[in-house]
This record gives sequence, C-alpha cells and structure tokens, in this order.
Amino acid sequence: MLPMDGDKLGADKTVDREKTCPLLLRVFLSNIRHHSPSDYARGQVPANELQVYTWLDATLRELTGLVKEVNREARRKGTVFDFAFVFPDRNGPMYRVREIGTTVSGQKGPDDFKTLRECRFTIGDYLDIAITPPRGGNLRY
Repeated sequence: MLPMDGDKLGADKTVDREKTCPLLLRVFLSNIRHHSPSDYARGQVPANELQVYTWLDATLRELTGLVKEVNREARRKGTVFDFAFVFPDRNGPMYRVREIGTTVSGQKGPDDFKTLRECRFTIGDYLDIAITPPRGGNLRY
C-alpha cells in the first residue's frame, strides 16, 4: 500500500484539504444492526452503498452529516449512528467488523470528534453504519 500525504501526519494533526487528495470511503448503511461479515465475503458487498470522498481527519460527526444529507429519514433528532470498520481478516478469506464509535443526531457525544485516522482507518476498509431511529420511528435500508 502506498502512503498518502495524510498518513505521514500524527494523530493530532489535521490534513491540508487543499493540498491532499481525498480518499474514496465506501459506506454501507443498515437498519439497527451492522451487516454480517459474511455480507462482504467472496467479493460481494451489501447493495446499499454510499460513496464518499473524504480525508483521514474526517470526524464521525462529519460523516453523520454526510449521511443525513442524502437520507431524510436519518435526520430525525435522536437517530443513533453506530460506526464500524469492515476489513479483511489476515488469517483467512473472511471479513472482520470492529466498532469505532457512535453519534446521535441532535446531541453531542464523546465520539463526535473521533477521526478516521484516530480510529486506525486503513485505505481499503469499508465503513458500516447501523442507523437506529428514535422511538416510534422507522428507517429502511
């Protein structure tokens, strides 16, 4: 894997978004729980893909905002966004899921300003977001 300019920076540094090329982040949305690792097996991915060009200093709050821009139902106050990386298992042909944080629409939380870099994102990882509506709400993905 080739290093990107953003990879040379420490975890506490921000990326110069004017000089650094963004990366393609493949995001998969699901309702209430994350996709199964088997949904990513054998070259397959879930159908509900959102492609986002962003940088390693993108925060979970920023990514939440991007999802809300394209999905009206996810804009409701109290909607929970659970983030996880999906990546190949080094010991076999399967994929692994690692939860990295949670944001809540309309509320501040401890994970809001976690960045992809701080969460140890690696180019090629997928981002799986399980979206849970507030009580009485329905979402479909």
